[in-house]
Amino acid sequence: MIVGIDLGTTTSLVAAIKDGKPTLILNERGKTITPSVVGFSETGELLVGEAAKNQAIAHPDRTVSSIKRIMGTNQRVTLGGKEYTPQEVSALILAKLKRDAEGYFGQPVSEAVITVPAYFTDAQRQATKDAGEIAGFKVERIINEPTAAALAYGFQHKEETKTILVYDFGGGTFDVSIIKMVEGAFKVLASSGNNRLGGDDFDQVVADYLHEQFKETEGVDLKNIEDEKMRLSIGQRINEAAEKAKIDLSTLLETNVNIPFLYSEGDEPKHLDVTITRAEFEEMTEHLIEATRKPVEEAFESSGLDNAGIEIVILVGGTTRMPTVKRFVTDLLDREPLTEIHPEECVAIGAAVQAGVKVGQLDDLVVVDVAPYTLGIEVIDDRFSPIIYANTAIPCSQKRRYVTTSDYQTEANIHVLQGNHKRSSRNTSLGEFVLTGITPKPKGEAVVEVIFDYDVNGIVNVTARDRDSGAKKNIIIKQSKERMGLDEKEDARDMVSNVTFAPSSGMSETGDVQMVEDDTISVTASKEQEGKSSAQIEAEFYLNDARDFLTDKGDNIPSQMKTQIEDTVKQLENAINANDEEKIDKLSDTLLMQLSDADIAT
Repeated sequence: MIVGIDLGTTTSLVAAIKDGKPTLILNERGKTITPSVVGFSETGELLVGEAAKNQAIAHPDRTVSSIKRIMGTNQRVTLGGKEYTPQEVSALILAKLKRDAEGYFGQPVSEAVITVPAYFTDAQRQATKDAGEIAGFKVERIINEPTAAALAYGFQHKEETKTILVYDFGGGTFDVSIIKMVEGAFKVLASSGNNRLGGDDFDQVVADYLHEQFKETEGVDLKNIEDEKMRLSIGQRINEAAEKAKIDLSTLLETNVNIPFLYSEGDEPKHLDVTITRAEFEEMTEHLIEATRKPVEEAFESSGLDNAGIEIVILVGGTTRMPTVKRFVTDLLDREPLTEIHPEECVAIGAAVQAGVKVGQLDDLVVVDVAPYTLGIEVIDDRFSPIIYANTAIPCSQKRRYVTTSDYQTEANIHVLQGNHKRSSRNTSLGEFVLTGITPKPKGEAVVEVIFDYDVNGIVNVTARDRDSGAKKNIIIKQSKERMGLDEKEDARDMVSNVTFAPSSGMSETGDVQMVEDDTISVTASKEQEGKSSAQIEAEFYLNDARDFLTDKGDNIPSQMKTQIEDTVKQLENAINANDEEKIDKLSDTLLMQLSDADIAT
């Protein structure tokens, strides 16, 4: 059996197709929502969900929450004196949801579709997939949360043709996606977001305010208490009070935060008693909501649409329950958001729909998602050479060619990056590895092919291959032999580590020019590229690199070389417009050699 899971920062849900419809699954407390909190009791019993959240004040050192915010990193958390990776903690939450589903349906649940923020990186997606496998699932698909929300709507409106904007403001992340729905087919036109912005940040703002109010009235800085256990416990009490105040102010005009016996000096107890109005709350958190404006504008720019092109706005995530968020979205998009979609349940419902499609329980639904980031490699002089551009439809495969920069070079360092800045150092490093066995030739003559394979889960495999010798190397995913520290009743499972790359030995860098192969596959969702052939699209990528080269080094190369490059660029532009593939290939070769010679000249 297969289920759909919304693995959230603060809460998680699981759903499945039952009698042809997506159904939310109840946990042991009869609720559909399970807090994404893990802990261990004083006796060493594993606690997940409500039980773990309830003990957080008394035992903050044995409780962890919001683990999603460090997914895909090397950070670890300590629970009961033992360190755990984010994957392990997430796996404990997923294992709990798995048991709930098995108890609900009375049969084993072995497969899952798990959602992630649209703006999750490759490392974060892989870590989520690893967590699912650790928990005992075969992860059939990783799907973006805004896409899942659109699926939840589309399941009830299969005959409609609509352009949807999903504004997803959850506990730890913010995403926005623009999606075209045509009679059950969903095409993501663009996505943007912020992986470090969510409801937790609103809680923190209120918590900081409460700390300051206590410091002013009682003269005690609770953040600097020497007793660590007491400091953590007090911090947890304030954090929970802040979260409650935030929720209350979605329906009330003011709320009172009263925490008796919060601290004592000698025999004198000190209490926290603060009233917060909705207006005060909205003023202190206005900057957090305003931070969502730029990703929305970026999504519009990438999709080629504006407000007038949006027909439906869907709000997702508990943070969107705030009146101030609803007003902001309405003003920003000049449209009232849809009210029929439950903001905290729709992602799990959509994941269940995708799960049903995956195993043939549902048909008539097709999803085409996009890459959230531009991916590429570093070339000489700190330049970033894009290979797969943001908002390219996935799955896809992209192949590009690079030349060597040293005579008889036999090794090349492949540094993989994600980002949108033309300088490599300004982008995010995903890792690097060394390709050996390059055919020794004079500089500029040996060609290395770099292939990016982007799968339907948004996970990328990178391969570098010497065109002449066939020598190749790619990203390696290693498995750890460690075992999880689960309760004895749980099945122990092999650990799966983060994606790692073969170590770099600091050898020669790759060249800074490239040429496109005929068999390159690239389907892009960018409006500017709709209707264009693969050869046209790839040549445009190539032209971008040439223009960057002229911008960066045009003043440092001989004027005759510069003129030749500029002339070739113009000819290639004309060939692209005419879709003359023979000329595109020929001019690409010419530009390749011209740029190589010019680079040597500088």
